[in-house]
Formats: sequence, structure tokens, C-alpha cells
Amino acid sequence: MPALLSVNINKYALLRNSRGANAPDLLQVVDVVLAAGAHGITVHPRRDQRHVRLDDVPILARHLRDRHPGVELNIECEDHPSLVDLVLKVRPEQCTLVPVTPGELTSDHGWALPESRDRLLRATEQLVPAGIRVSCFADCEPERLAAFVDVGTHRGGAVHGPYAQAWGTVRQQEQVERFHACAEAARAAGLGLNAGHDLDRHNLAGIRDAVGLAEVSIGHAQIVRALEVGTAQSVRELLAALGWPTGAEVSAGSAAPAP
Repeated sequence: MPALLSVNINKYALLRNSRGANAPDLLQVVDVVLAAGAHGITVHPRRDQRHVRLDDVPILARHLRDRHPGVELNIECEDHPSLVDLVLKVRPEQCTLVPVTPGELTSDHGWALPESRDRLLRATEQLVPAGIRVSCFADCEPERLAAFVDVGTHRGGAVHGPYAQAWGTVRQQEQVERFHACAEAARAAGLGLNAGHDLDRHNLAGIRDAVGLAEVSIGHAQIVRALEVGTAQSVRELLAALGWPTGAEVSAGSAAPAP
């Protein structure tokens, strides 16, 4: 079965926040994304509340459970106690722990282990007993993935900045092979594997068949493409790129790898 697609709606919230009203309405965005075939919704609340706000999260969770039962909510967040408490209150299906540097443009790196072992353990020891699957952002380094098993996480979430930057260049194949090596290392360690950060309808071609890849989370590339073809079509293109039948026409070549 192809990897599942979770759509990160943070950038829709960023657009909404820029005018201080409720357009776009995040609940309507969720409905459109899921009607197009996405399997889950991702949000990344930050303490600076620059896109999805803290008070959005319970509302989104309630909407999913009332209107879309069975759809997975993935909350990405740092391990700050206030955010861990929010996750415990909302009880999403998955929490992805992300290292956050104040002022950063985006979360583009994985946790350093063993340096961050104790703080991750403090979070997982609260989240796992609550029945929440835990994933941790991890740099795409096969030799370091196994260490995440020791912090109680279920999955490693491979960060793909270097992979995406290499796509269409002479380093593309090197990065594709590196990701597949990560997938093999995760399987050998008994660790599930998610993927995210700068993945799009083109470069998914290099990783979609990786052994054990369970889920990809895509936000920025999805909304950028949505500006051209609309939200529903942009989601269908990502599903097609992952190998899912979309039940709707996808524009010719939309899921083809870059030259």
C-alpha cells in the first residue's frame, strides 16, 4: 500500500491570520482536503502562534471527530510543557516532536541524539501512555536513526531539505539512495518511518517506494501548487505522485519526476 498523505494546513492559517478574520476558514479547508482524498491533517502550533493558533487545535480535533471519524490528526510541536499539555488534552492519533529554534523560518532539522535524549524521554513518557503515537523529526542519516528507539518513539520523521534541494541536480540519485538506506535502517531498528519537509509532487517519485514508509506530511508545496490549480487538485496530484488512485483526472505530467 502506498504511504498515506497528511496535509499540513499551517499556511492556510498564516493567510487567515494576515487579515485577522476567518478567511480562509480552516474547517472548510479540512473538508476540501479530505474530500479530495487526503488521509490525514497535520498542524504545527508554535508558541508564537504565527500560523495555526493554540485555540485552533481543539476546534480542528473536534471537527475531525464529528465530521470525519477515522481521519488522523497529526500535531507537530516542540517538547515545551505547554504544548505537550495541549497534545494530551486533544489526544490526536499522532504527535510529531520537532526541535524548534526561536526565529527560524521553518523546522528544517532533526533532533540531535544523544544530546536531546532526556528531554524527548520526558515527552514520550507522557504521550505514549496516553495512547498517542509519537514520531520525532530526524535528519536523513541512516547511521543515527536507530537511536530514536531509545527515546520511546514509534516512528522517525525524516526531514528532507537536502533531498529536495538535490532533486533535479547531479546529487539527486545520491540523496534518493540515502533515503532508502534510512528506510532500511528504520526497519532494522523496528522503527516506523514518516517523511516531510519540502516534498512535492515531483520529488515524491524518489521515495514513495521506500520500504516501510508509512506517511508523508506536505504543506508548503501543496498550497503553492493550490495557488495554480486549487486545493482539491493539488491534493489529488500528491496522491497520484504517491501511487494512489485519485478517482479524478490529474493533469498530464503533474506527478512526473523533474528532469
